Amino acid sequence: MIVLNVNGREYTLDVPENKTLLEVLRADLELTGVKEGCDRGECGACTVLVDGKPFRSCMLLAVEAQGKEITTIEGLAKNGQLHPLQRSFIENQAVQCGFCTPGMVLTASAFLAENPQPSREDAARAISGNICRCTGYTKIIDAIMQASQRQQGVET
Repeated sequence: MIVLNVNGREYTLDVPENKTLLEVLRADLELTGVKEGCDRGECGACTVLVDGKPFRSCMLLAVEAQGKEITTIEGLAKNGQLHPLQRSFIENQAVQCGFCTPGMVLTASAFLAENPQPSREDAARAISGNICRCTGYTKIIDAIMQASQRQQGVET
């Protein structure tokens, strides 16, 4: 039995010790915003925040996540309001097929928490480990920059 804190809620689960956090989130908790891409930690589709830092959930055993705060894309919005990055992704049309979007948004969220006034180059580097096969990244970086400005109180 393990206890996981996911999106501010505690779950007590009976999971084998070799089950990944990705498998538990999708299959046991039905949080399907977490995507399974490469299953080798290379594409970033399965990115979640663990204690505020981006982690590839396909590379982390669920038992290793005990005692940590896990945030999925489903937990990013607060009180029914989209996170500024979620809003910016929509407004900048940074979503095409949407497969990479949850991991991209969570990675960018952690990045902006540490670097609230990034350059475009900083933003591009921050998401470089997340693969998007549809957008060409320009609109994604536009969305990150817009969210950064909004978080600083500059309305765009």
